[in-house]
Amino acid sequence: MATIQMLDVTGGRLAYDVTGEGPLVVCVPGLGDVRGVYRFLTPALVEAGYRVATVDVRGHGETTADWPDYTLTGVGADILALIRHLDAGPAIVVGESMAAAAAIWAAAEAPSEVAGLLLMGPATRDATLNPVMRAAAWLVGRVPALWLSYLSSLYPTRKPSDWPAYKKALSANLREPGRMAALRGLIAAPKAPARARIGEVHAPTLVVMGTKDADFTDPAAEAQALAGELSGEVALIEGAGHYPQAEFPAETIAAVLPFLAKATGNA
Repeated sequence: MATIQMLDVTGGRLAYDVTGEGPLVVCVPGLGDVRGVYRFLTPALVEAGYRVATVDVRGHGETTADWPDYTLTGVGADILALIRHLDAGPAIVVGESMAAAAAIWAAAEAPSEVAGLLLMGPATRDATLNPVMRAAAWLVGRVPALWLSYLSSLYPTRKPSDWPAYKKALSANLREPGRMAALRGLIAAPKAPARARIGEVHAPTLVVMGTKDADFTDPAAEAQALAGELSGEVALIEGAGHYPQAEFPAETIAAVLPFLAKATGNA
């Protein structure tokens, strides 16, 4: 098991770990989850010859709970700070859900630091919610049990083999002071600053989307649209929800390894 490390950045401390040797891959989870969401992907990438860093985003996991802001540009700046600290870039940045928007911003902000983007279930658009959905989002962002129930629903076909233990640990983390406030901060964070910079991104990109991702009305169409904007490629994981790397790890690994090899020259 990798040893947790801490990196001081403006506003707080980031918790991360690093394993393996080779081209750098930085994995960033979405809101309401922790770096363990990459627990199945990381060993496969290390075996394939990559140095993999996983990091908890602002307010989550073992990263500092309280931050001056929970903007996606702030998360993007944290990604770049970690790449520079590891002094092993440029890196492939793996962004899950809202972290995909932060990864896009980072690629536009510092193209020399980002060798490619691997976007998992990317949530890059600001949603317009009706009053009922706004009320539901307000409640879910305040009650850990409701958030975890929603999170469970995002694995529509099968739960990971270690789901009970993973969910229990995540529940304990979300009950720590400041964690749910951080989750709410990231829920409210506008994605427009990242979308505004899509045209500046020229890094190779792979959009990985589960065909049953309930966060999107038409997951395949959303994946194709974003990939088109980024001149990227699409990999659809049949039957997967919002977390294909944890729900269908073998299929996801098979889809991403050829992209990583091409983007890094690590054949």
